[in-house]
Amino acid sequence: MTRRSFLAAAGAYGAMGVFGPSLWAAMKYDRDAVLKRFRLCAVDTDARVKAGIEANRKGPMLFTFKDAAGKILENVHVKVTQKTHDFKYGADIFMLDEICDSKEKNEAYKEHFAAAFNLATVPFYWKDLEPEEGKPRYAKNSPKIYRRPPPDLCVEWCEAHGIEPKAHCLNYSGQSPDWARGDIQKEKYLLEKRFRELAERYAKRVPMWEVTNETFWGSDDKGCNFYHEPDFVEWSFKLAERCFPANKLVINEWSNLWGDTWNHRSRGRYYMQIERAMLKGARIDSVGMQFHMFFDAERAIASTRQFYDPRCLFDVMDTYAALGRPVQITEITIPAYSNDPGDEDVQAEILRELYRIWFSHPAMEAIIYWNLPDGYAWGAEPGDMAAGENRYYGGLCRFDMTPKPAFNVVKDLFGKEWRTNFERDVGGEFAFRGFKGTYELEATANGKTVRREFRINPAFPSAMEVKMGID
Repeated sequence: MTRRSFLAAAGAYGAMGVFGPSLWAAMKYDRDAVLKRFRLCAVDTDARVKAGIEANRKGPMLFTFKDAAGKILENVHVKVTQKTHDFKYGADIFMLDEICDSKEKNEAYKEHFAAAFNLATVPFYWKDLEPEEGKPRYAKNSPKIYRRPPPDLCVEWCEAHGIEPKAHCLNYSGQSPDWARGDIQKEKYLLEKRFRELAERYAKRVPMWEVTNETFWGSDDKGCNFYHEPDFVEWSFKLAERCFPANKLVINEWSNLWGDTWNHRSRGRYYMQIERAMLKGARIDSVGMQFHMFFDAERAIASTRQFYDPRCLFDVMDTYAALGRPVQITEITIPAYSNDPGDEDVQAEILRELYRIWFSHPAMEAIIYWNLPDGYAWGAEPGDMAAGENRYYGGLCRFDMTPKPAFNVVKDLFGKEWRTNFERDVGGEFAFRGFKGTYELEATANGKTVRREFRINPAFPSAMEVKMGID
């Protein structure tokens, strides 16, 4: 019996939260072995992570509290509340108002997303955004396509919830519509038209755009003919720079970049692709790295050996930092393989280790998970846990939209552990270090209270004078 046939028989139970598929995982998935390298490297990893977070994610702030006459006060009660993070953390938002079988699940999806993230990857796949030439699905009331909510809907929802939308992707060749394929000049003309239209409609509302994605597929790729031209990446970024001069432009890739870089460092093909493109004048602002662990349970130990090795992770980030561009983990899937509590706990532990390592690195600027819920991934019908990417149980929430331990890990890291909130009595001069972001200060002295907003960020002043009793 294969894993697929096993899950086909048991998948319906897994979709309901019954642990049928966990029998297969228990037979094939050695949980301790998967975590082995994290645990072996724990002492060195913890030391580097703690030092990196302190140095790279936090900054200083000094307050001087004075009375109306300018005299420094002696006793002040302060309450400091962090409102936002400068660091970006998110997920794809492909299921926004897409869960048709349950209004309650649809609302829970939105509640969980807003509670856990400050960034959302919005689908701009060309073949689904404009399946018929000249009839783009921008508007909220556009015809539905599964896992492809219209951009207007996504951007409006993000703006209403203080979440930054990120576009995925301008020129993803494998996702080009059939009508846009032909001779290379035609394809370029249509790409220019697409870039211009998207810029006119969204450039001021969507700060960050992935320009190219997954450009290492072989010669049998079904994308556009232009994909096979040597200047595909450079041309795409130069066009994006013309159309989106004030936006951040991101390159994105999956193809074995972690193992390839671990083995070859600056001679890895993705590194050399980026370096060559920049030398030829392409403005690449950020380097995107995917991290999908799409390996079956029986292959998990061998296949994830480098991915779950802290030495490899740090080495890859150090290598790409040499390009002088910030790095993003753009797409993440960590399998649980079932709804068994033990499997879900391992998923959460892996995710915590990875997020700590990534967050600590000076080059990192964003960490973005992929699918928030189980059962709504690519390549399968909703709830079919034996097909497509559903079979990995890689969401942060279950199919019924209840949070897994992995969801709580992400939410608590950014909402509690990596957030600076405190209340205490201080002297007239008070300094502290906090996570970079926006804050609210509430200070009380001699029966008078003032409130101020401030920001911890190298681009902003690291000191503030507060006069009590003066609004």
